[in-house]
Amino acid sequence: MTRRFLFVLGSSRTESNTEMLARRAAEQLPADVEQQWLSLAEHPLPDFVDLRHDSDHTRPTEGNVALLLDATLAATDIVIASPLYWYSVSAPVKRYLDHWSGWLRTPGLDFKATLAGRTLWGVTALAHEEEEVADPLVGTLGNSAAYMGMRFGGVLLGNGSKPGDVLKDTAALTRAKTFFARQTPLARFPYETE
Repeated sequence: MTRRFLFVLGSSRTESNTEMLARRAAEQLPADVEQQWLSLAEHPLPDFVDLRHDSDHTRPTEGNVALLLDATLAATDIVIASPLYWYSVSAPVKRYLDHWSGWLRTPGLDFKATLAGRTLWGVTALAHEEEEVADPLVGTLGNSAAYMGMRFGGVLLGNGSKPGDVLKDTAALTRAKTFFARQTPLARFPYETE
């Protein structure tokens, strides 16, 4: 299967520090790797409604939910590009992940089986010197990957608050050059042993 990267942009700002860092990393991908960039600000999802005990989910056929579902299913690599908002992913990204719950229960999708073995990545910009404050975001993505049976490429961290700040973070820009070339192990929950 040809590699196809889906970049899910979760910032409320256009050309955010997180997006700038993700684009720097994406520049290093081979030319034959397909890339699709979708901004959740431009393609907002409705609030997720949990119907698992009330009725069957149906496959969306139009609108932003269908667009994001189809893009997710087509991707070999999903990159969650979310700024660190209150120490975790942004609300639009959380809403996107919440929709995964419905897609798991949509007859005929085989959503979990389709994503199993594919790779989940993260990119974030944070306005904090101590990168440990991003641990909840990293945990959200890593645990989501583990639940889905996906590989986890980790999270590329950069520092920036004001627009363009991340371009001054030379260490993050250096890490971006090789980020997508890293080995991606099968994700595991923290309580699992090797």
